[in-house]
Amino acid sequence: MFILYLKERNREIFVFFLFCAVFLVSFLLYHLPAGAVLYPAALCVLTGMLLFFLDFRKLRRRHEQLEALQGISAELLHSFPPACSIESRDYQEIIRSLCEEQKARQNQADIRYSDMVDYYTTWAHQIKTPIASMRLRLQKEDSPLARQLTADLFRIEQYVEMALMFLKLDSGAVDYVIREYELDSIVRQAVKKFAGEFIERKLRLEYNIPQVRVITDEKWLSFVIEQVLSNSLKYTQAGGIEISLEAPGTLCVRDTGIGIAPEDLPRIFEKGYTGYNGRSDKKASGIGLYLCRRICRNLGHGITAQSDSGGTVIRIDLAQKKAAVE
Repeated sequence: MFILYLKERNREIFVFFLFCAVFLVSFLLYHLPAGAVLYPAALCVLTGMLLFFLDFRKLRRRHEQLEALQGISAELLHSFPPACSIESRDYQEIIRSLCEEQKARQNQADIRYSDMVDYYTTWAHQIKTPIASMRLRLQKEDSPLARQLTADLFRIEQYVEMALMFLKLDSGAVDYVIREYELDSIVRQAVKKFAGEFIERKLRLEYNIPQVRVITDEKWLSFVIEQVLSNSLKYTQAGGIEISLEAPGTLCVRDTGIGIAPEDLPRIFEKGYTGYNGRSDKKASGIGLYLCRRICRNLGHGITAQSDSGGTVIRIDLAQKKAAVE
């Protein structure tokens, strides 16, 4: 920093020695003793070094104060070190005006985002009414077409629920209820929603969940399990799905589907990433597993994937929960 300081003050140093040289040349031209210039110049150099040292110390103190301000959010940035020059004061005013402009734009963006969330939340709740009405109408019929329409309607309900979960996660108003739940009850509720698809497509279900209690949120964990089952069913054409529990508390969902390409496996939990199979399917959004990871992270659970040509295994580590029981 001292070298940078000298480079910044090189003009003043050059001018000082230039004036000393002018006086020395003038004295020599008039045949005056050179010592009359060298002695005062030496005193001026010593005095200048002292002033430079004091100025450098003041500059370093200001630099440390500004470095401390770098880690502060613009919303908390109210004061600067006292300006030591007109230029510094002008820069501080520019920064203040930019902070005010940024704050105003952020407030406008927050308002627009809040309006958008309110609109889509209202839309998601309103569309549930015609969905429920169609479901009641279809329950009165028992035909291949009615069963197919019921399955399609269930998919629509899933997409609506996914949109609601996405909005809730980004809105900050998340209604977690963390306490002990019976894992078997949560998993069975999720599996029952896909019972018709298992039967229609003649897929095998191996279910092996012992009586064990876990600390989680029932609604959000159920959403994660439903998304995992939905993905497994989407890419499983024959065979079936196995749901089991590994020690010490890892829920496993195994399928006999087409699997995940090795180059896609590390990125399947990224937002919007569909991979090779998703691009082939043309219907994948890359949102389901992304939401699963975010929800599991918020609940303190871990979620991992393992895949080969024989299928895919999704593991949800429920033993990682550290929150206190409500």
